[in-house]
Amino acid sequence: MPMRARLGALAAALAAVIHLQVFASAATGSGSDFMLVPGHTYELTAKFESSLPRLHLNKIGLDLPKGWSAESSGRDPDGSQRFQVTVPPNAEYTRPYWHRDNPETDAVNIVDEPAYATLPFAPPPVQAHAIYSFAGQESMVHAVAMSKFKDSSGKDLERPLAVAPPFSVALEPPTEVISTNHPGTTEITVGVRSEIATSGSTTVHLELPGGWRSEPAVQPIAFQHADEAKQVKFQVRPADLREGQARIKAVVDYQGKSYHLGYTTVSRDDLNTSYYYQPAVQRASIVDVKVPNDLKAAYIMGAGDDIPAVLKEVGVDLTLIPAEKLADADLSRFSTVVLGIRAYDTQKDIAAHNQKLLDYVSSGGTLIVQYNASAGDFNSGHFTPYPAQISRARVSVEEAPIEILAPDDAVFHYPNPISEQDFKGWVQERGLYFMDQWDNHYAPLLSSHDPGEQPQKGGLLLARYGKGTYIYTGYAFFRQLPAGVPGAIRLYVNLLAAGHQRQSPVARSQ
Repeated sequence: MPMRARLGALAAALAAVIHLQVFASAATGSGSDFMLVPGHTYELTAKFESSLPRLHLNKIGLDLPKGWSAESSGRDPDGSQRFQVTVPPNAEYTRPYWHRDNPETDAVNIVDEPAYATLPFAPPPVQAHAIYSFAGQESMVHAVAMSKFKDSSGKDLERPLAVAPPFSVALEPPTEVISTNHPGTTEITVGVRSEIATSGSTTVHLELPGGWRSEPAVQPIAFQHADEAKQVKFQVRPADLREGQARIKAVVDYQGKSYHLGYTTVSRDDLNTSYYYQPAVQRASIVDVKVPNDLKAAYIMGAGDDIPAVLKEVGVDLTLIPAEKLADADLSRFSTVVLGIRAYDTQKDIAAHNQKLLDYVSSGGTLIVQYNASAGDFNSGHFTPYPAQISRARVSVEEAPIEILAPDDAVFHYPNPISEQDFKGWVQERGLYFMDQWDNHYAPLLSSHDPGEQPQKGGLLLARYGKGTYIYTGYAFFRQLPAGVPGAIRLYVNLLAAGHQRQSPVARSQ
């Protein structure tokens, strides 16, 4: 056998009987892995195992980032070796080597470490190696330092050791819509998870726009052990409510340092583990929007969206109705019923009781149906009051021009005046799954299209059915409202109020 082949066979044999493991020795809580914190010292245990009787272990060493230090307490008879590892105060957190300054608007990531550009993730911060001799040959085996923990079900798991700040800070809700016509205080919840047991004073405060006030101004917080989470609440009163954007930041102060980042563990069994960081910032959108006093709406969730929360924030009297309760629900109590995105796709109870929804419209109610992705199922289900067909047509460019096809319709006047200015500042896209066929009972209200394509007029259709109003919209309100886009919020409220104005020039009788 050639020398190269013999060496390859020897390496394969050694790999089968040699194993190096490195673990953090600290006990961890259930449901979260152990994290290293800058400025702290931890014990790591490396264990070398081999079933080859003539193999000799020469050395076990740690491979650490620049500035880290490790002291060994010597090797135990079983081949394990303990190290005291000190993480420097300026150690970098374990996070992707790319980022977007504003994930809502930035389409391209910025690469922070070009050296890692060909890797899916940056290398784990702590690794180890063992040098051994066998059959006159010296070789080396490597291992990644791991943490052991239990998930919420008690299952034993392990992940590469990672570095995190002592506190993970998050604001709830991360976005807030404040109406200029619905003043008052808003409650903000700050969630803090600690990776250390605190000693001494630890406080939480909010950094607010000029003139804004929070009650209380500062709150103390303490943690008895690592992997402990707590919440504190603040009542915030805005000042000078003019339409625009505001930012609120939550800050934890501890031992002369401030912390205002939160992170989330992102992991799958078939992928590596990563940590998604974002600042503890709430984006507050102040919107000049009027809501009719007698508007009473119901929302039946589909695949899930954040529209109901925004509607409540601007003062809409809104009730959530579970899809499974539709059969017994008294819809006559509501002036408007809204179906969430992909409602017919995901909630079979809605499809089963669609006639009840149409009867509600015929009796004088307003029904708003938002986009559904299963065009074939929707079209074959004949859920609309008059013939209409959903297509896969969409407008992907969020800045695509909008033409108002029925400028005299009440939808563009009551209770909020709507103009082309209200379609500025939209995020991600205009809309999707527009109608491409409809009979003359429907009136198309808007037209838009991507560059070089034909006008798409089926994104917002309105029909009078009996005494009520049926509206289909493929426009991406489910993106715009949580992002606090003022014009989209005003238009959505107008759609909710569409049944209040029966003199619309597009109204048609059944």
